Amino acid sequence: MHAFCIFAVLAGSLVAAHASRYEPTWDSLDKRPLPGWYDDVKVGIFLHWGVFSVPSFGSEWFWWDWQGTHNKKFVDFMEKNYPPGFTYADFAPKFTAEMWDSNAWADLFAKSGAKYVVLTSKHHEGFTNWPSKASWNWNSMDEGPHRDLVGELATSIRNRTSIHFGLYHSLFEWFNPMYLQDKANKFQTQTFVKEKTGPELYDLINTYKPELIWSDGDWEAPATYWNSTGFLAWLYNDSPVKDTVVVNDRWGQNVACHHGGYYTCSDRYNPGHLVNHKW
Repeated sequence: MHAFCIFAVLAGSLVAAHASRYEPTWDSLDKRPLPGWYDDVKVGIFLHWGVFSVPSFGSEWFWWDWQGTHNKKFVDFMEKNYPPGFTYADFAPKFTAEMWDSNAWADLFAKSGAKYVVLTSKHHEGFTNWPSKASWNWNSMDEGPHRDLVGELATSIRNRTSIHFGLYHSLFEWFNPMYLQDKANKFQTQTFVKEKTGPELYDLINTYKPELIWSDGDWEAPATYWNSTGFLAWLYNDSPVKDTVVVNDRWGQNVACHHGGYYTCSDRYNPGHLVNHKW
């Protein structure tokens, strides 16, 4: 009788484990409850840091404002302060981070009372703050500081604090030729996703194990182009952070404020009333 009971319990556990796997559909993924730690924290810190920090003019959208929309204020700034022919890539060697101390940052974050921190791993400019193999010669190991900024901060946070470590990651890149070609093909091809942004996401998770992912840069293409549901199913089922990771809602056109772990909806979103979903 005892042997039968043990077998029944084990069999039931296996069935439950199988049933708890998430399918690559929004209906299935949206059923995943948020990990408990996210309910318990109230204050976090979000850090934008990259090559755009060198000109320190406008915002992290500097490159787009300068050469995407040709905003006169940014064009004039460049003409006044930099020589003719100066390119955005020329800022990268100047992004040296020579005074950066990840331990000091971690200690400061802990003193602030913050319970999670989110660092920019890659913004829309495409420069990665870790040695991404998919971003040759446009990353913080090959250019600028010649350091793994993501790795150093992750280590300091975990060794010196109880803060949860998270990463911001932009799906698209303004001027990446592979992305622009996919866009010209009306996103019927996925060269950029398969060779650049997809491998980077998996690399970030497997290498640095962030417990929070702030996805962005999704709005021009549908979630099917980004393979968002496939990635999230892997993240929730098989990744090294499957039990603790929290994600936002920026995974493709018309996804924000409808699907995802917590809603951001839009920058500086304020619903103005109590909502039934974490935001």
